[in-house]
Amino acid sequence: MTSIENILNNISVISVTGDTSVVISSVEFDSRKVTEGSMFVAVKGINADGHQFINQSVAAGASAVLCEQIPENPSCEVCWITVNNSAKALGEVASNFYNNPSLNFNLVGVTGTNGKTTVATSLYNMFMKLGYKCGLFSTVCNYINGRKLATTYTTPDPLYLNKTLADMEAEGCDYVFMEVSSHSADQQRIAGLRFAGAIFTNLTHDHLDYHKTFDNYLAAKKSFFDSLTPSAFALVNIDDRNGRIMLQNCKASHHTFSIRTMADFRCSILECGFSGMCIKINGEEVWVKFIGDFNASNLLAVYASSVLLGAESREALTVISNLNPVSGRLEAVEGNSEISGIVDYAHTPDALSNVIETIKRLRQGNAKLITVVGAGGDRDKTKRPKMALISAQGSDKLILTSDNPRNESPEAILDDMESGITADLKKKTLRITDRKEAIRAAVMLAGKGDVILVAGKGHETYQDIKGVKYHFDDKEELIKALETKK
Repeated sequence: MTSIENILNNISVISVTGDTSVVISSVEFDSRKVTEGSMFVAVKGINADGHQFINQSVAAGASAVLCEQIPENPSCEVCWITVNNSAKALGEVASNFYNNPSLNFNLVGVTGTNGKTTVATSLYNMFMKLGYKCGLFSTVCNYINGRKLATTYTTPDPLYLNKTLADMEAEGCDYVFMEVSSHSADQQRIAGLRFAGAIFTNLTHDHLDYHKTFDNYLAAKKSFFDSLTPSAFALVNIDDRNGRIMLQNCKASHHTFSIRTMADFRCSILECGFSGMCIKINGEEVWVKFIGDFNASNLLAVYASSVLLGAESREALTVISNLNPVSGRLEAVEGNSEISGIVDYAHTPDALSNVIETIKRLRQGNAKLITVVGAGGDRDKTKRPKMALISAQGSDKLILTSDNPRNESPEAILDDMESGITADLKKKTLRITDRKEAIRAAVMLAGKGDVILVAGKGHETYQDIKGVKYHFDDKEELIKALETKK
């Protein structure tokens, strides 16, 4: 609990009408959660405008309302605050309400189309192994010093985010690592936070259902770097041409990493197999349990960030050699000694291309690659044909199947995917809507030495159909199918 005056500290407001000494019991942007003494922040969202629920919030007992436009006949018993951007103000208000927790530890954000989870999670594991208390916000799970928290979005809403950051501060966290999605940057969910560093992994085709154009998607990522202070560091992958763009007009100190060209931090792959690879980072060789060029780049980002945060180079490399891949990221699945099973979260054209090319380089002799993949419903439709084409081109056999159809027809999604497959590739493509049956079919088609890739869902343990999440785990289904074939 704190006063309205404290909540508005350092926030740019247009007008304030009412008593700012009033103590606020909570901050809410969902009118259904407003209780006596709450501050209601009216945010113009994608599906609804919070301004429509101002009167409902006042009736529920709100002591203050922060909005962009005050309604007609406003109650004189309420403190009214107007701002230009209530979404941004919500983040700043949330940070003030929870006493600005991000000022009291090193908060590092990771953004990019692919690699966010691996980099953020590996950094969390790195600094935990180095003996520090740490927090993590990721797509897979949130953690406070090893304690698991539930997660719904890659980057949570500002209230949950700041409350959890306050909990991390209370538990003595020295470092917190966070995936920063393009949605969260665009929707100002990270407004009010002070970052000690930002990492850019790459930028490829994704989320155009939301951003509409690639330029908008790029601008959302760049806005995160534009918000950094001079005391922070900005670390970017210059193997992606957009890395340099992130640094333009960025006030933080600039640092680069690359596996292809000269950079502040360099890495090359010396040897690679399904069990791991030997890489050279800034002249030092180290064996890691990860595979693939993209993971070499991810681990380089982890190493570089660790050094920039004060870790000793040799110690960082030692810890990296003991890190395990994130669940569902190019994860080997055992169940049949004659067939290799791999589960991966790849759900964009670029991610699929990277995983498929990595597997093809590692397979032995005449081993075939059989890929099972779908595409999520209620998401960017333009990537579906591209995903299917890349999968068909890189695989010896492709099975298109359902992913998380959500509120769309699985058949319509598969129609979109199939539209991208050229006539010459259709002969090696099957369409099996039931995901379990698709995985079983892939195993039945596989022979000795072959590799099965099940892509798209990775760590997820559910299938989202018409708003209901049914239990479904790609790893479980692949293991069962492989064991049945023994």
